[in-house]
Amino acid sequence: MLRIAVPNKGSLSGPAADMLHEAGYQQRRESKELRIVDPVNEVEFFYLRPRDIAIYVASGRLDVGITGRDLLIDSGADAEEILPLGFARSTFRFAAKPGTATGTEDLKGRTVATSYEGIVAGHLADSGIDASVVHLDGAVETAIELGVAEVIADVVETGTSLRNAGLEVFGEPIMKSEAIVIRRSGAGTEDAKVQQFLRRLQGVLVARTYVMMDYDCRVEQLEKAVALTPGLESPTVSPLHNEGWVAVRAMVPAKEAQRIMDDLYAIGARAILTTAIHACRL
Repeated sequence: MLRIAVPNKGSLSGPAADMLHEAGYQQRRESKELRIVDPVNEVEFFYLRPRDIAIYVASGRLDVGITGRDLLIDSGADAEEILPLGFARSTFRFAAKPGTATGTEDLKGRTVATSYEGIVAGHLADSGIDASVVHLDGAVETAIELGVAEVIADVVETGTSLRNAGLEVFGEPIMKSEAIVIRRSGAGTEDAKVQQFLRRLQGVLVARTYVMMDYDCRVEQLEKAVALTPGLESPTVSPLHNEGWVAVRAMVPAKEAQRIMDDLYAIGARAILTTAIHACRL
């Protein structure tokens, strides 16, 4: 069986379980379950602390895992990213009291507090900055007020919590993170079961990104219509009973669907419909 590590809690857990369910895999019914077997798909799932997943995968005890790019890098584990999953996106930034620093070069000789020591220490080393890093488990915003550090490095979404603490971000982002699938370094993805797992997840990503669009148009407007809906390979075009009309079907990006419908209507297309895609293989 393919052995897969899944986050057991936190911001990664729910979206990861939803994606796996959409990909056709059985998921746990109780949050206390630490292991389940999906015999139909020949997969065994292990629900682990997100921070530990990279360690387990790197050891070779588990074949693949879903975790955050930030957690992979911070762990220093011998594992690598093989597929980005597009959820749980975050940005890591430095922050300090206003006027304290404007860029990474201003961190020389200073102390930085963070929950992600591996990421920050690696970034400072790559930038040639000699600074001290203090590891804290959460609530790093208070580190400056309590005199533990002069700068913090943390996940920034809206920046509200930082502003409430009297801090502001500065410099370029340290890194951008999202949920990813990982594999032990050098293991590759040639294994048939791993390839099938990745294809299923890629199918979910495509299904979430595209919709199927159907419409009717006159033959003389077909080239203009196809230019608006080229599809992945090319659209499907079928003649209608009424002479001079054709039916067209193509996949289009979901975020552009409304604009495309407007443009199709403007050139004379009618009966324009969009439907969700629940699964696919490309």
